[in-house]
Amino acid sequence: MLSKLARSVGAPVANRSMLSSVRMVASNPKVAQPGAQTVASPVGHANPFGGYLGQYPNHSNKVNPPANICSSPVSNNDLDKMFRNPLLKKRKVPIQLRQSGDGKGESGEGGLEGPGSRMLIDCRTRKGPYWHLSQEAGSWCYTIYNKVYHPRAYIPKEEGGVSAEYRYLTEHVTMWNVAVERQVMVKGPDASKFVDYVVTRKASAICPVGKCKYVLLTGPDGGILNDPILLRVAEDEWWFSLADSDINMYLQGVNHDGKWNCEIAEIDVAPVQIQGPKAPQLMDDVVPDGDLLTGRKMSEMKYYDCVPVKFNGVEAMVTASGFSTELGYEIYLRDATVNAEKMWSWVLEKGLKHNLKVIAPGHHRRIEAGLMSYNQDIDIEVNPFECGMGWQVDLKRDDDFIGKKALQKVKAEGVSHKLAGLRVGGKPIEWYNADFYHVFNEQKELIGYVTSAWYSPTQGCNIAMAMLPVGYTDLGTQLGVALPNRYKDADIDVAEVVKTPFKQPPKGNEGRGLNVTGSKL
Repeated sequence: MLSKLARSVGAPVANRSMLSSVRMVASNPKVAQPGAQTVASPVGHANPFGGYLGQYPNHSNKVNPPANICSSPVSNNDLDKMFRNPLLKKRKVPIQLRQSGDGKGESGEGGLEGPGSRMLIDCRTRKGPYWHLSQEAGSWCYTIYNKVYHPRAYIPKEEGGVSAEYRYLTEHVTMWNVAVERQVMVKGPDASKFVDYVVTRKASAICPVGKCKYVLLTGPDGGILNDPILLRVAEDEWWFSLADSDINMYLQGVNHDGKWNCEIAEIDVAPVQIQGPKAPQLMDDVVPDGDLLTGRKMSEMKYYDCVPVKFNGVEAMVTASGFSTELGYEIYLRDATVNAEKMWSWVLEKGLKHNLKVIAPGHHRRIEAGLMSYNQDIDIEVNPFECGMGWQVDLKRDDDFIGKKALQKVKAEGVSHKLAGLRVGGKPIEWYNADFYHVFNEQKELIGYVTSAWYSPTQGCNIAMAMLPVGYTDLGTQLGVALPNRYKDADIDVAEVVKTPFKQPPKGNEGRGLNVTGSKL
């Protein structure tokens, strides 16, 4: 049927019986160029395939000059130094260390001032329940996360941009559209046994109903597959609130033979985050009746509590968690596609007296907090012991979990590279890093790369996370970073390995990892 339709569309107009009842009007011959074929157009509208097409068929193939956005001594042509370098962490799929972003557009690059790159918005990627509401709130820049469009900037750069969003986050209260955190439900008699098998800690022992936990899923070789928030919604029901990887299909694959009696499916639940020092007061106004189990106020919740709520005719789960370590909550809206406006508008209304601002997830603040972003700071080729997450791996468990054997070996042998915190010189970094900036030792050898970077108002300098050889991760180690030209003070700006987090969380929100290890990385 499809091939017949294709032949019909490609056939001369006289043979298109399906269009015989549609009035056809030829293109205007006055604007048709020599050699351009005149094609009929329905209902009198201009035909975009006919008429004036510039220099057709002799358009030039535009060629931009090579990107010149960074003064790193390792150029984009130094393949041995970037991809065959024994000092760098060995990977099956190398980190792309060519520098091609954060410019002004001369080479077709994007960045804060580079107009050369655009994102196509189409139907191959989800918009999520709150896409249109983010548009109304002024979102002007997006990325893709979990195959969903992800708003990354609201305040125009002329009004302070993402740096101004930081002030709302740290001085008032903010709402983030994080529908990209797709929710995968595991429900049934064997749900807890299944969850225990795919998570490095024994979830059923540490996460009772009414709580949630930050957890890791690892693959057979110990690499991190995802670092979600895991919600215990009921005795036999868990939700994985995902970082940026397709865990739904993975979990279904693990249980392909039905070994565990449980349902595994994505559900129509989408979160927003409420983050900032005024979040507790706002949430008391948003959920005036408190949680459905005890009537407790939202401001009385403890870190990683997880409770059911109702407000303004919608149902949701609320957790005391977030991606900033400011005081914060996540509202997991049920039937989110239908209820999006009810929830969103209600929160905006209640937020007026609290100076609520819709902003992008605060990556400047999460870097200060030492929180890692999946596919940027960690991925499938980074294991927990390389990123300060060894405390997440319970090797004393009597039962098995995916990756246990490999992680036993990693712990016994140690690791060659680790993620570390850096204070970095240069001008303030005010936009998402489009490249993995080169990191050098004092001999100017390329030894690692920056995964995340931003200017920290609390530190008064740029801060970063970087993957480095273990020998260069001691606190106080002096290094250098080749920043993009727009930020550099020198071709290689000074950097120093420092303790993380760069900014301490509010009392009570430290989390187990920080309490156990005393640092984040």
